[in-house]
Amino acid sequence: MERGAIGQTRGMSTPLTTVSKLAVVGAGSVGSSVAYAALLRGSARTIALYDVDTAKVDAEVLDLAHGSALAGGSSVIGGDDITAVAGADVVVITAGARQKPGQTRLDLAGTNVDILRSLLPQLLEQAPDAVFILVTNPADVLAYAAARIAGLPEGRVMSSGTVLDTSRLRWRLATRLGVAARSVHASMVGEHGDSEFGLWSSATIGQVPIRQWRDPSGEIALDEEALATLEREVAGAAYAVIQGKGATNLAIGVASARIAEAIIRDEHAVLPVSTPLNGWHGFDDVAMSMPTIVGRTGAVRRLEVPMDEQEEQQMRASAEAMRTVQADLGL
Repeated sequence: MERGAIGQTRGMSTPLTTVSKLAVVGAGSVGSSVAYAALLRGSARTIALYDVDTAKVDAEVLDLAHGSALAGGSSVIGGDDITAVAGADVVVITAGARQKPGQTRLDLAGTNVDILRSLLPQLLEQAPDAVFILVTNPADVLAYAAARIAGLPEGRVMSSGTVLDTSRLRWRLATRLGVAARSVHASMVGEHGDSEFGLWSSATIGQVPIRQWRDPSGEIALDEEALATLEREVAGAAYAVIQGKGATNLAIGVASARIAEAIIRDEHAVLPVSTPLNGWHGFDDVAMSMPTIVGRTGAVRRLEVPMDEQEEQQMRASAEAMRTVQADLGL
């Protein structure tokens, strides 16, 4: 696979094992989209969907199962019994209050942390060896909270982080510059939210540093103002979708399935997931996204990505935004 496809991989063509299982918690628009994307991609042999809303989850499971014979070879199970997630290799948690128009991800923090405190011990009982992926917002605060609640080895709890934001960025750059998105090697990092930023100092198109990329006339294509505008557009992309349709669900479904299959297939893919930093670059007591090797045990190793002075400052600002919310929640 070409470098830059949001997660370089060593096993994209690896057949699914007969025992791989992906559990999705929450049958709302996001959870159903995760299950649907995983079904189409063949992310796991078994896809289990769990929700306490019996009618909703039963309908979603039935709808997905109806298309399974035409998809990637996965079977679909689920319902309102939490034993549906038993033995899962990966558990994707989407359950929680939904972000409303005009509401930031951090506004959701209190409600969704309380849900997590109740839900996570039950999931651990059913799937004690699973890797847990938080998709519910605010994803970074919940990843930090979940790691503390679960008490699991480092790397087995993460959030989807800026995997989707990075996809948005690469799509925008590819469209603007007239290149394939897979040839864009740039990442959004930090908070999955308003303080996220682009790692421009190490970003390239092919092997060309992004700040040196020229348009067909020979002019520099992206100056500092243009890069800053791209950051703002990507950070605000979810709000535009929410304003128009009430929620973001399809793209995060694809992003979550991508992370799950990197774990199940032990790809050692590089993905900007969010994990507790624990001393990385001097950051503690906070979870944020940076390019990370993702494999069978979860977040295997966070990369030592070079950052310029401005990026270091932006990372500190992102960390402080997270810590402020965590302090208010007593985390």
